[in-house]
Order: sequence, then C-alpha cells, then structure tokens
Amino acid sequence: MRWNSWLLAGLVVAALVNTSANAADQTATFVHKKKYVMGTIFEIVAYEASPARAQAAIDAAFEEIVRLDGIMSNYKSDSDLSRLNRSAHFKAWTVQHDLYRVIQESLRYSKLSEGRFDITVGPLVDFWNAVVRGERIPSVKEEQKLRSCVGYEKVELLPPDRVEFNSLCLQIDFGAIGKGYAVDRAVTILRSQGISRALIDAGGSTIFAMGSPPGQSSWLVHLRDPSGKIDPQVWLSDSSVSTSEQTPASLIGINSAGHIIDPETGAPVKTTVAVSAVAKTATASDALSTTLFLVGPEKGQRLVNSMPETAAIWISPAGEVNISSTGPQILCRRQGAQLGSRKSEMPELSVQ
Repeated sequence: MRWNSWLLAGLVVAALVNTSANAADQTATFVHKKKYVMGTIFEIVAYEASPARAQAAIDAAFEEIVRLDGIMSNYKSDSDLSRLNRSAHFKAWTVQHDLYRVIQESLRYSKLSEGRFDITVGPLVDFWNAVVRGERIPSVKEEQKLRSCVGYEKVELLPPDRVEFNSLCLQIDFGAIGKGYAVDRAVTILRSQGISRALIDAGGSTIFAMGSPPGQSSWLVHLRDPSGKIDPQVWLSDSSVSTSEQTPASLIGINSAGHIIDPETGAPVKTTVAVSAVAKTATASDALSTTLFLVGPEKGQRLVNSMPETAAIWISPAGEVNISSTGPQILCRRQGAQLGSRKSEMPELSVQ
C-alpha cells in the first residue's frame, strides 16, 4: 500500500474538464466507478459511446481484480498464495496460472536488481507489521533469523505450473507487484469488452492509461513530489506509471517502521525519496518502481537505460531530482530543483 491516494481525484476532475471542453464529441460518455479491493480503492474511468457497455465492462474488470485478490492475497487464509506459503516447502506445489506468472515476473526483477527486489520478504513484512501494531519489539537477533528465510533463489519454478520453496520458512508477499498485475488484467478485460479509452488506478500507486480522452493524444498524470517544488508530469497512452515511497514513521513512535523492506538489511528502508517509474505494462511499472526505490538512482539509472520504453524519476523532499529514460518523457516544471544527474536530465516539455 503506497502513497498517492489523492491522485485519481485530480485525474477525474481533469477528465471532466476534457469532457466539457470537447462537448462537440457527442459519441463518448464519461463513466467512473470505484471498488475497495486488495486493501485499497481501485478506480476506473472510461469514455464510451454506450454508458451501459462501459459500466458492464468496468464491472467485469472489477470482478477480475476480486478474483485475483482471492489468488494473491497473503491476508486471506484460503487464497492460493496462502496455501502455497503453507505447502511448498521442499515440496513441488501445483498453482493457478496467474500465481505462476506473477512469481515468474517477480523473479525476473529479483535477478535484474541482484536480489534487492524480492517477493520472499514475507516473514520480514509480517514481523514489521507486528512491530507497528505493538505486538512485537524490534530485535536484531530475530531480524537475522528471519533474513535467513529470505532469498528469491530459494524459489524454484517447475514448468508449467509447479512451485517449490527450498527453505523451511520462506514466505511470498506480492505487495510490490500484485496490484500492477491486477491492473494489467483489468486492462485485458476492458479491451475484450470493446473499451479503448480508459484509466485504471490502483490506489494512486499504479495507473494504466488506455488510449486517450476525447480531443487529447494521451492522459496527463501528475506524479508524487515530496518537495512540492518539481511538479513532475507524464503523458500516458497505452502505458503505465507507478510510484514507490516509504510510509511515514509510526504514530506510536517506532521511527524505523515502513512497508518497503530491504531484504539486504532485513529492516524497512530509511529514505524519504519518492520514485515513479513509467513502463508499457502495470506489472512492469509496479515492480520497477520498488526496484528503483531499493537500488537508488545511481544503479537505478543504469537499469532504466538497459530497458526499452522505460523512464523513472527520483525526487527528495529537498527537491533533488534524478531522471533516466529510454523513451517516455517526464516533464518537470521545476522551481529551484537540484538535478542529481546532469547526464540523465530531461528537457522541459511543452504540452502537446
């Protein structure tokens, strides 16, 4: 669960403005629906000549997200993931197709990041959640014990549909990729129902833009800016953006708590930087934003430069900015920003 819960409200307002500004386009009606699932609010907006068809398509997309929550949730004891986490230790376990695909994609990002992105941090996630709730006290000894459970290389995929954990205490958590995968599946459902212009938002942390609003070439998305100085923006069309940022310090005084865990240290990441990643799919942008958050801008820029049609921006509360791109353009309306990498700086863009 990440920051940016305010984001879609602005997008909806912008979309309504576009609708008014393009009143001559009588073929498209604006439809907006939302649903609480996967621990956040998913929202879908669409333009379609038939409001009834748009509403039916959005409902079908939400049904798919609910189905995936029943597969990937680590909070539901009867989910496919929970059963896998209970059963696959030194035993090959047959899993549902979607679960296999998400694990397969996750391991790819683990290899790209040399283990900094790792879905096997489940035991550490559970530990720090208990710490935040006041049920456990932080312990270096316990952290070290739990770190021994973690390691993406201990997950073995046996095609076409079996998974085995080569560890007695390994547990998978999809917090850094699951919503992105669900957004991509929602996109597939909408397209199958004939919808070509829509925006799908998973709690503000992952967004996918289909086509564009009437009279526009793409959707304008304002990105998270902890400095309040940069106003980063990206225009999306058939592409996605995700943002990763550590949750604030606990109200009960435990300053080290946060939802993004570094598998290298076993503890929540201590940084106030926000990272947004642009990619062709929501699965990719979701996994990549967390990966880039964990590896930092120096290694992260090299990683982005090795991937086609990808972009990322790191912004600190002080207004320090690092940007890297192999295609998508991130516009910064800077007000005294300090660019951390002149080489990767992108020029300001006029709205097309």
